[in-house]
Amino acid sequence: MVSSARTLLAAARGRPPRLVCAPEVWHRGIDELRRRAAGRQESGAFLLGRQNGRVRRIEEFLFYDDVDPTCFARGIVEFDGRKLGAVWQRCRDSKRTIVADVHVHPGHHGQSPTDRRNPMIAETGHLALIIPHYAAQGRLPGWIGIYEYLGSYRWRDYSIEHNDIFYVGWFPSWLIR
Repeated sequence: MVSSARTLLAAARGRPPRLVCAPEVWHRGIDELRRRAAGRQESGAFLLGRQNGRVRRIEEFLFYDDVDPTCFARGIVEFDGRKLGAVWQRCRDSKRTIVADVHVHPGHHGQSPTDRRNPMIAETGHLALIIPHYAAQGRLPGWIGIYEYLGSYRWRDYSIEHNDIFYVGWFPSWLIR
């Protein structure tokens, strides 16, 4: 009830968050990232869904290593860009798009220099999420890194302003424009 009231109050302020996800989708996906990381390596996923106006809704996790099985061979994300065709095909088949991406870090939720130099989707406005502690804890907005790609290897950090950007919980479709 508190969550629903908070959602409606936030929407009444006039601007819904830019990224929303149903709790069951988010927690199932983050649990799988944690399992794949196994407390020793990074794991990650493209977040597929739909966009309505400025709001993107996460509907599915497409795990990097399901597309590129060697992307974690050295313990960090090294996704082969030649495999992106398979990702875009999945989007076409499911009538979805990439609404963001997510990966885990060993300790913190900050971007590494490698993250800043290698956006998974080098498109202005793309959102990249970082889950700390190999997704074993700190898995919700307020604890995670939220970064928007501005182009030319520049990023905006929304981690502190998480409520205006990313919301995990029920969010009514009729409030999204």
